[in-house]
Amino acid sequence: MNRNVILTCAITGAGDTTAKSPHVPVTPKQIADSCIEAARAGASVAHIHVRDPQTGGISHSVEHFREVMERVREADTDIVMNITAGGGGDWIPDAEDPTRGGPGTDIQTPAERHAPVAELLPELCTLDCGSLNFGDMVYVNPADWLREHARLVQAAGVKPELECFDLGHVWFARQLQQEGLLDGDPLYQLCLGIPWGAEADTETMLAMRNKLPETANWAAFGIGRQQMPMVAQAVLLGGHARVGLEDNLYLKKGVLATNGQLVEKAATLIDNLGARVMTPAETRAHLKLRDPRTGKIVEKVAGGDA
Repeated sequence: MNRNVILTCAITGAGDTTAKSPHVPVTPKQIADSCIEAARAGASVAHIHVRDPQTGGISHSVEHFREVMERVREADTDIVMNITAGGGGDWIPDAEDPTRGGPGTDIQTPAERHAPVAELLPELCTLDCGSLNFGDMVYVNPADWLREHARLVQAAGVKPELECFDLGHVWFARQLQQEGLLDGDPLYQLCLGIPWGAEADTETMLAMRNKLPETANWAAFGIGRQQMPMVAQAVLLGGHARVGLEDNLYLKKGVLATNGQLVEKAATLIDNLGARVMTPAETRAHLKLRDPRTGKIVEKVAGGDA
């Protein structure tokens, strides 16, 4: 069991959820405000996507990311920032010509996906570790793209969160480490319950955890109604946890949640298991992240050990 838990809040995602809940943040200000809400509720990390303020749909705008980052950093509440670098991989074959992308296809090169990371240098960024059938579309992330993207993240000095949606993704992430494309102890995120990747259940989480390197830090999440059960299971198996409106819209059946409410519920669950949520400062020291104020790697919490 893990007694000191890093709790991530995935603030908004890129899915078609804005029409399903008024609490899903859309504009950079709303996303930043929701990061601050999550921090005040006890989250260690905020994981962010950005959206088109007019449509609520997918956006890759560096300026939207910049506004979110600046608003959060200017607030009086601390939180580790983790920005997505996994956008631009959506492939939906055209109905008339399946060799071409149809409506909804959104493909970016590794360099384009990396642009917000290179420009803004967050403490963490995601690195999705393979392709998969993602619902009714295909998420495209070939091995050579992954290697190129890993080199870009490594050169930027940002720690990647290795997002693994299936067991083969864990295998390839280990390969990246063997090839020298990951620095320090790796950080894995086991992403469970997305059709048609790894299922959100104990057996699947345990199988993926058992394939991780001995030095790995890891977290897991489940989507929808499996969000809180997977929080508990991850902690019991020695990992960290993630909640948030990217993955689940409900506090309980029929009751729409805010990000702050989901963080509070998860933090209470973690506390009831006999563990505690780590502060952002403790998280930086534990993962040896770059301090956003000084640019230096944090080795210990000021005034004590991590």
